[in-house]
Amino acid sequence: MNDGRRVLIILPAWNEEDGLPSVLREIQAQLPHVDTLVVDDGSTDNTAAVARAAGSAVAQLPFNLGVGGAMRLGYRYAQQHGYDVAIQVDADGQHDPAYVPALLERLATGDADLVIGARFAGDGDYQVRGPRKWAMSLLSVVLSRITRTKLTDTTSGFRACNRPLIEFFARWYPVEYLGDTIESMVGAARSGFTVRQVPVAMRARTTGRPSASPLKAMVYLTRAGLVLLLAMIRRMPKELKAFAPGSPSYDASRRRTAEQLGRELTKA
Repeated sequence: MNDGRRVLIILPAWNEEDGLPSVLREIQAQLPHVDTLVVDDGSTDNTAAVARAAGSAVAQLPFNLGVGGAMRLGYRYAQQHGYDVAIQVDADGQHDPAYVPALLERLATGDADLVIGARFAGDGDYQVRGPRKWAMSLLSVVLSRITRTKLTDTTSGFRACNRPLIEFFARWYPVEYLGDTIESMVGAARSGFTVRQVPVAMRARTTGRPSASPLKAMVYLTRAGLVLLLAMIRRMPKELKAFAPGSPSYDASRRRTAEQLGRELTKA
């Protein structure tokens, strides 16, 4: 898909040297007009080297900050290099790049700033059971009310945002636990950005092992609840209003993207 927008896929990666090359090859084969940035989050293996060998841009953090810290660096890279869309994709192979056009298409409608690639939305057979399912369902109910739209997978790391939100996230992006999913979404919604979702199918990881422990699921629910509470009461920096919906910066970015899409449609 090449509609004139400059698109960057950001892959936060920590010790992913085994699975990362195949993930990058798949992205390059299916999305030849899209650039990739691997953010090496303080890896102790050869993650950065295999990413460069596969033809990806690489940014390295000196120590492990977690997904939030890696994504904050990724958004700053996207902002400084003039990308129109930034898409977060896991480096472990769970996110199928075949669904990237669906995220881009939803952004192109103009009624969304952040698009979530959602499990449990009618595509694929991904299932979660037990306490973790209860936790994710509760989060979806609460965050659906906050964002004023139906969300079924609020902890999905498969997400795309437009240029105005890149500008916003380059200046503010939480690095705490679940900040890259829950708090970033709440912060964007509180600032007036629009969140939507599209159904996607998730795949099994190529590396790592998900936890299915009921105890860990309950701990996850408790921690997620605290993150959500803090996200709702934490004050957003006043300077971010200059990039939020309704600001001249936001309107100019949306207008530029609309003009780019219009030119591409005219060529077609």
